[in-house]
Amino acid sequence: MNDTSMIVEERIASYLRALEPDMPRYLEELEKNAMAGEVPIIRKDAQALLRFLLRARRPMRILEIGTAVGFSCMYMGEYMPEGARIVTVEKVAMRVGAAKENLKQSPRAGDIALLIGEAADVLKKLLEGDVPLVHPEGMGQNLLPEKYRMTNWRAFEVYLPAGEASVWEDGAFFAPYDFIFMDAAKGQYMNFLPYILKLLAPNGMFVTDNVLQEGSIASSKFAVERRDRTIHMRMREYLHELTHRADLNTAVLPVGDGMALTTLR
Repeated sequence: MNDTSMIVEERIASYLRALEPDMPRYLEELEKNAMAGEVPIIRKDAQALLRFLLRARRPMRILEIGTAVGFSCMYMGEYMPEGARIVTVEKVAMRVGAAKENLKQSPRAGDIALLIGEAADVLKKLLEGDVPLVHPEGMGQNLLPEKYRMTNWRAFEVYLPAGEASVWEDGAFFAPYDFIFMDAAKGQYMNFLPYILKLLAPNGMFVTDNVLQEGSIASSKFAVERRDRTIHMRMREYLHELTHRADLNTAVLPVGDGMALTTLR
């Protein structure tokens, strides 16, 4: 992945990156491997903003939509307060396998839970309070609530990187969350939004990554490649919704590939 910014002048972006302190070695290695494999992960300036927000707001319940290989989840784990927990959601099979292996290496592995499935379906279940704690890889049915054991109901897979050393208990995934970070399928952001706003705590913050699309979002749809026009229009619709709804307070920042910070009014 190329970490250069098309939004902020590269000379300035390079200088700002040079100001950043070193990350822990395990994160540096994961970032390097992800970039070598062209796996999209949060950029350096986006990392800096995320770190600042976590330290300033000190959220105790974090929801991430879009795990990829686990970098941003592990990065947030490094800077969230003691006792905080992260639920992260991913559906892409090739990413899930890498995420499972990587998340086990996090010093905060016991505070992380990976929910595997379509984001809209998982978010709906979180709202309904209908995601039992199931760990098929070793912990089995002993954690499945009685009402599910004798039915054909199929739970989402819930992977706990720390296994039996995890701090999670049944029911721990339900709303509200005081910090939500979304870096998922860009064309689905509008579809996820109603669920996210219901999952967000009254004083919480919702951060959306990659909203400026290398700066092309400012152009007419006819100025972008035909294959990109649908996602271009959907992202513009999404940003208009965030910035014009009376119940939301949003700032869109030219950080990374664009980040939107949203709170409830």
